Amino acid sequence: MDLDQYIRFIVALLFVIALIMVVAWVMRRVGFGGLVSTPSRQRRLGVVEVLPLDGKRRLVLVRRDDQEHLLLLSAFGDTVVDGGARGGFRGALSDTAGPAQATETRP
Repeated sequence: MDLDQYIRFIVALLFVIALIMVVAWVMRRVGFGGLVSTPSRQRRLGVVEVLPLDGKRRLVLVRRDDQEHLLLLSAFGDTVVDGGARGGFRGALSDTAGPAQATETRP
């Protein structure tokens, strides 16, 4: 191999790497880049916890604003198991303890 062929190979490799970087930058600008940042405000949506049940099903706890939703994700479809939990674990405890205390205090 001549020096000319080595130089052509290196130039072609650099061109392909630059092309991959340009495509990745365009995809990120369009919105296919994975993580989307919200710099001006706080994030409203997040995954709190994921629990795999078996190979095809898993439970996902998703938080939106101050509400948590429990989802069952599977290959056959997605189901909302519980959509009313507010404020995390402590909020769920206070919601369940609140009505019980109210019935005990009444004469």
